[in-house]
Amino acid sequence: MQPRNMSMSGVVDLAAVKAAQEAKAKAEQARAEAARNGGAGGVSPADLVIDVDEARFESDVLQRSTEVPVVIDFWAEWCEPCKQLSPVLERLAVEYNGRFLLAKIDVDANQMLMQQFGVQGIPAVFAVVAGQALPLFQGAAGEAQIRQTLDQLVQVAEQRFGLTGLVVDPEAEPGADRGAAERPAGPHDAALEAAVQALDAGDLAGAVRAYKNVLSDDPGNTEARLGLAQAELLQRVQDADPQRVRQDAADKPDDAQAQIAAADLDLVGGHVEDAFGRLIDTVRRTAGDDRDAVRVRLLELFEVVGADDPRVTAARRALARALF
Repeated sequence: MQPRNMSMSGVVDLAAVKAAQEAKAKAEQARAEAARNGGAGGVSPADLVIDVDEARFESDVLQRSTEVPVVIDFWAEWCEPCKQLSPVLERLAVEYNGRFLLAKIDVDANQMLMQQFGVQGIPAVFAVVAGQALPLFQGAAGEAQIRQTLDQLVQVAEQRFGLTGLVVDPEAEPGADRGAAERPAGPHDAALEAAVQALDAGDLAGAVRAYKNVLSDDPGNTEARLGLAQAELLQRVQDADPQRVRQDAADKPDDAQAQIAAADLDLVGGHVEDAFGRLIDTVRRTAGDDRDAVRVRLLELFEVVGADDPRVTAARRALARALF
């Protein structure tokens, strides 16, 4: 029931990375299926605004957030500002034509959700993207501010998570989408789920084996490749002594392996730019096999963060300058 990955800090941790990987894979699968069906299967405009309670939060918010950004409107019948804000959000949900889904939560009937999101007053508006919750604004904001916030949300969802929204079909029957059957399982879904469960349980060796098994049958499987990169990173730092690793890196700035180990810790700690910068600087200072080892590790860390992340794009340019 509890929303997963409820970090509001904005720091990209590995839980967020995993959710992004899963979301991208599901979005690609959904787009491929829509293409095979000739674009059929759209939702009704009426289904772009839904009422959500605690019982349906998992399916209607968390699961749907892997397909489309879900904007949550916390409201109550007695709240006068809510009566001003909610109609604006509902109208914009239809106007944005599937680029986000609006979920309305009555706080009087869903106190647990209100507490889990840390709502201090209403109206309060949050978003959930790929299982990641973030606050948008509180109070009856003006429409211009709301539009700007939604535009930023939609852009981040598309660029970082590959979520292009829902296909809207004016002829679709309202309510059909929420009751639709789940997509048929893919040939590697069971193995991928086993890998995710192993990762969540801390069985890193099991996760690595499961992802490698998928890749042995399907070398191009994006989810398995990204999951393997994450699992191997966590495996490398599992028994590391952070203080010793960082001291070695400080004492040996030209030691490729010392800098590689420190970069792994940087990334696990959410210091993405530091990890990339450390290895790019090491590429400049080294040569031969050492330089190649640093370059390979940097490419592996790019896989963990994701090719669409702007920090990866910037680091690729910096690496090219360092190499050539």
